[in-house]
Amino acid sequence: MEKLDSAVGINRRYLHDEVVDRMRDLIQSGELEPRARVNESELTERFGISRTPLREAIKILATEGLLELLPNRGARVASLSQVEIEEMIEVIAGLEATAADLACRTIGDEEVAEIERDHHAMVKAWKEGEEATYFRLNRTIHEAIMAASRNSVLGTIYASLSGRIQRSRYAVHQTAEQWGRAVSEHERMIELLRARNGEALAALMRDHIRSKTPVIAENFGAGT
Repeated sequence: MEKLDSAVGINRRYLHDEVVDRMRDLIQSGELEPRARVNESELTERFGISRTPLREAIKILATEGLLELLPNRGARVASLSQVEIEEMIEVIAGLEATAADLACRTIGDEEVAEIERDHHAMVKAWKEGEEATYFRLNRTIHEAIMAASRNSVLGTIYASLSGRIQRSRYAVHQTAEQWGRAVSEHERMIELLRARNGEALAALMRDHIRSKTPVIAENFGAGT
């Protein structure tokens, strides 16, 4: 890992929160992969901090389920079993379904238009084989629908759970069939969102999320 330039060092006033945020980003972006050991020496040098705030951040991320504490051996990025993945996705599917239903009651025309613009850009990225752009826009759309639910409690729970499988969900290679199905389902999502059909959109969203289980499990290398 490269040492960060001192100009972008962590502001001491917000040290605690920022160390947690930066480490969370490393995990969710995939720079720190499942089961990877946390190298405290590299991270303290990278962030320009002592080990004390780093270890406090590690404890917090362990409570979030992003890290696993190893007795007398530091910490590593958490991995998930097949059962844990299935249970987590089931809950996330329920949260997104609820958000979709609520969003159809509260979302404004401009919000729908913005989601639709992101959708068209996502489809363009799909056709051109630009996976990174496709997955970024895919995530943006899901998060926009969640935000449109206007339910902060729902959003907080969703962010906590979704963060644990974020990279596997939005940044892993899919087969042409899986990719095509996902795009088709997104096309239908836009239609239902435009029609404010909350019941149908919730059902579609639930099935859409559940279909990701095999891809996410494969990325985690989960066993049975």
